[in-house]
Amino acid sequence: MSDPPLPDDQLDHHHHDDATGKPSTLHQVTVVASGALVMFTTCAFVFTYGVYQSLYEEMAKDPTTTTPFTGASTAQIGLIGTLAIAIMSMGGPFAMLWSKLYSPQLVIIAGGWICGLALILASFGRHLWHFTLTQGVLLGVGTCLAYVPTMSVAPPWFDKRRGLAMGVIIGGTGIGGMVWPPALRAMITHLGFRNALRITGCVALVGVSAAGYTLRWEPRFQDQVRLQMRGHSRSSWGWMKVPLVNWRVARSRRFVSHALGCFLQSAGYSTPLFFYVAYARALGYSNATAANFLTVNNAANFVSRIVIGWCADRYGRINALVVTTLLSAVSVLALWLPSTFYPGSVSGAGAEGLFIVFTILYGTFASAYISLFPASLIELFGVQNFTSVNGALYLIRGIGAFGTPLTGLLIPQSTALSSPGVYERASITVGVLLFAASVACFWVRIEATLGAAWKWKA
Repeated sequence: MSDPPLPDDQLDHHHHDDATGKPSTLHQVTVVASGALVMFTTCAFVFTYGVYQSLYEEMAKDPTTTTPFTGASTAQIGLIGTLAIAIMSMGGPFAMLWSKLYSPQLVIIAGGWICGLALILASFGRHLWHFTLTQGVLLGVGTCLAYVPTMSVAPPWFDKRRGLAMGVIIGGTGIGGMVWPPALRAMITHLGFRNALRITGCVALVGVSAAGYTLRWEPRFQDQVRLQMRGHSRSSWGWMKVPLVNWRVARSRRFVSHALGCFLQSAGYSTPLFFYVAYARALGYSNATAANFLTVNNAANFVSRIVIGWCADRYGRINALVVTTLLSAVSVLALWLPSTFYPGSVSGAGAEGLFIVFTILYGTFASAYISLFPASLIELFGVQNFTSVNGALYLIRGIGAFGTPLTGLLIPQSTALSSPGVYERASITVGVLLFAASVACFWVRIEATLGAAWKWKA
């Protein structure tokens, strides 16, 4: 006769050091490595859509053959990637609910399968709307189910080094951003873009399934989850009843300021990522060289997330949020915007130099927001409100992401690959949105220490 199964909190005790009750270093390393692998095989595909944006725009303008994108505008093609980014965040409340009702592992693995199927199905697309549904909507759903639970499971496993851990995990997107653009260009050139989609679909399916198995709730945090979900049924429509943010929390200035920052930062953030390759082509770079701008951006992104994560733990996570968001706005207005004045008040070499420096600095500072805002939520709202606030803020970020196709409407399709000047209005819009987001972050910083003795670290 076999022994009865142990309750979950006893099953998980080997992940903790018995003497201190803290998570074991080995399991913390496993969480970081698995989280980074999820980002490498989901978010990285969403954020390297710029390679496909440039390719699809070329196909749309090719007069010699009929393609799924013939006659499509820059905004219509950009909508594919935007839908993926928007749904990846907007589905956050549902991904959180299902992770608590069932388990994060199950939801993450399901996300990996949906990502894989989305990319494989896209490879058979014959019309623009086929790609919008698969590479846009379905990829967004799969990425959401893998990404949001991973970013929510990880923070409670860490205390002093939470910012660093989240920086390394989200850095998996940066590693993917270095690896995938040249790999995609090579696959597209030698195997065709349809086979590139199939290969990356298989990678996503296998990689996320392997990583998701180890990403479970921290046991003491799981007790909080059980308390929250008491009386919440899996049957009937219980799996669709998203718990709302506590009204007292939702109307607090802390939440309003954080929500405003999330919305504004998301509205501006993705536009440069989608148009790096197309803009580099407008400056006169070849296809292969233009794709390297995404790689350079993500190399800076990967290194900075780890360094900024360490600095955030040392000097304050909200402080880091304010500084990095402000510097991302400065990089747009001081570097990308002036480069669009070529050929006019800026020479070709000058425009290229400005854009190269912009690529590095934007990669360094802009994406820091994604890892820093979840890392700051436990201190701001408490463990008991972490999951509901996290889900709500991801929803708000997803709505903000529609700023990218709206900004794309400012870029005329006919000259998007040949004239830097047509990006001027888009770069101003992005810069203003990010500057406004940095003001909202500063408001969060004020609210975090209001009513208490002033301290520099926050």
